[in-house]
Order: sequence, then C-alpha cells, then structure tokens
Amino acid sequence: MSLNLNDVTLTYPDGDQRLVALDRVTLDVPAGKVTAVVGPSGSGKSSLLAVAATLITPDSGTVTIAGTSTAGLSRGALADLRRKKIGIVFQQPNLLPSLTAVEQLQVTAAIDGRSTSDARSRALELLDAVGLADHSDRRPHQLSGGQRQRVNIARALMNDPSVLLVDEPTSALDHERGADIVDLITGLTHRQGTATVLVTHDRAHLVAVDDVIPVIDGRIAAEHA
Repeated sequence: MSLNLNDVTLTYPDGDQRLVALDRVTLDVPAGKVTAVVGPSGSGKSSLLAVAATLITPDSGTVTIAGTSTAGLSRGALADLRRKKIGIVFQQPNLLPSLTAVEQLQVTAAIDGRSTSDARSRALELLDAVGLADHSDRRPHQLSGGQRQRVNIARALMNDPSVLLVDEPTSALDHERGADIVDLITGLTHRQGTATVLVTHDRAHLVAVDDVIPVIDGRIAAEHA
C-alpha cells in the first residue's frame, strides 16, 4: 500500500505573517519502494515527514496512508492510524536503557495488544532480519551506535506498517555504518513491501534507493514536479 501527499501546503506563524514550510507538495511513494527526500537544513524535509506521519495537519491538500485519507479524522483516529499503519525511525534511537533489544520491540507490540508469545516471536524474527539475532538479550549500552539504530529500525517494523518514515538515520554514524543502514532499510523495504520515505541531507548513501526527491524552500525541485 502506498503513501500519497497531494498538493500539500503547510505554514507556520511568523510574527504577523505565515512562514511557508511546504508549498503545494505532491509526492507518491509506492509499496516496496524507497524514496529519499534530500535538501539542506530548513528546506522542508522535516515538515514533509511530520505531515506524512500525521503528526501535523497541513493547511491544505490531502494525505493518504495505505488507501485511507487522513482528512477529517479525529486525533484518536489519527493515533490509531499511526499505530497500525505507520512505522517511524527517529534520528536518535531513544531506546529504553533497562530493556534488552528484544524487549524494546515487545513493548511496541504490547501497546497494540499482541500476545506476549506472538510479540516475542515477531521481535526475534525482525532482529534476525536486521542482523542482530545474537544480540537480542543485550541492553542499549552493550550495543554500538549502528546496532542501536538497527534495533530502532526493527522496532518501527514491529506492527507490520504499510508506510515507513525514516528521519536522518545516518547522522550519528560514520560513512561505512551509514551506508550499511541505508542498504538495510532498502532491503527491508523491498522484502516487507512498505512505502518508505528516507529523509536525509546526505546524498552519499543513496545509490541503493529507488528515487531521490530534492526539496528546496518547501517545494519539490522542478525536475520532479
């Protein structure tokens, strides 16, 4: 199932005026594909991700997640949509210090009401998929930065989302580990069939992605418009 933003405009108050963060942005990300959104700081990348995640409601335009339009949905309905259909990989893993890798994932499933045994089985399966099968019982301080980010990615996939949104996943990693993380996200997207948006300012790791969308001053660059 795909992610679609159609003619989305988002503004923020700026004194007596409004600052335009997104200017009539249209973006379609099909299932099983990774679209990288690139641009300098302040270009609108984070705003685009927040709108796609239904964390911010745009001034105008529509957002459709796996066939469901977010227009008119209540805050509770949006939260339910995020929990069931959207996986978010934050820039910092923000893992709970006292929990092991497998427990980090199990907590996510518990919030969604899954049984303990089913959650553990799914968690172990995902940790194996991200190359951490032998690290399931380790806590965050026992993992490297790259390994913590892999747990972060596995956690985002725990509830089988239709849409995966990834925010600057390589910002705290060196070049080699950053490239590994992008390759991992791309491979998982193709296998899991998610519609994935990867936001980054760094073009160096984007050889493996399916499409690259430059954003400048809140607009998609002309060649992709």
